[in-house]
Amino acid sequence: MATPAQWIAGARPRTLPNAIVPVVVGTGVAIGEGGFVWWRAILALFVALSLQIGVNYANDYSDGIRGTDDQRVGPMRLVGSRAATPREVLIAALGCFAVAAVLGLVLVLVTQAWWVLLVGAAAIAAAWFYTGGKRPYGYRGLGEPAVFVFFGIVPVVGTAYVQTESLSWAAFLASIPVGLLSCSMLVVNNLRDVGTDGQAGKRTLAVVLGAERTRTLYVACQVVPFVVALAMVPITPWAALVLLAAPLAITPIRTVLSKAVGPALIAVLQQTGKLQMAYGLLFAVGLAIIF
Repeated sequence: MATPAQWIAGARPRTLPNAIVPVVVGTGVAIGEGGFVWWRAILALFVALSLQIGVNYANDYSDGIRGTDDQRVGPMRLVGSRAATPREVLIAALGCFAVAAVLGLVLVLVTQAWWVLLVGAAAIAAAWFYTGGKRPYGYRGLGEPAVFVFFGIVPVVGTAYVQTESLSWAAFLASIPVGLLSCSMLVVNNLRDVGTDGQAGKRTLAVVLGAERTRTLYVACQVVPFVVALAMVPITPWAALVLLAAPLAITPIRTVLSKAVGPALIAVLQQTGKLQMAYGLLFAVGLAIIF
């Protein structure tokens, strides 16, 4: 039986900025537009966290039963390491999705925006079919586009919407750098596993592009968010606050461009998460001040 510490490790805490940052930025938009509702923001955060942890457990389960995780260079996996049974991890994943669905339904009921149900269902389906099902899209190089949509556009716009009950250009524009930073987490994760994933038949985007092009993609996902924020300065001057987070991008970019492989990239994942959090907080503050 897996220990509590192993379950926490299996939830992949280093990926949680993917859930936190979009909600923080979306709330920044809501504050700036005068529509901040604190309890709705908190519910949106728990929805996002439940989905992120759920997709992590679902990925653990699906990769584990396929044997993809039998040879890992990254953190332990519950099924692959035999610390937990596939059934236990599957139940944990479904439980997280259920929590996200219930909390999301509350937000739908208070906003009366029934179309949000379809968005929520699509998010859960995307979380499951990333590595689940007979034809997982994560095995066909489509993981990064899905992350951009469901950990960028959807949560930023959705968080702002459930508070302001309106769609705005600011939320859509703000979702672009958030989505790219979320993608950078997956890009470096897949770069680390590019060798073992290829051998296991898991054709991630890193496997499809090759290691060198994947390194370039990672740098782009780190740099473009700053370019987008600077492009917003004429309209939202405080967006320039994100430049304070720029130094945090130097070390991970250098490591990736130094052709580091395998375990040497594990630290980059943590560094990327720190950059993502710092950027998100500063960006949210800038958006809250100007709108």
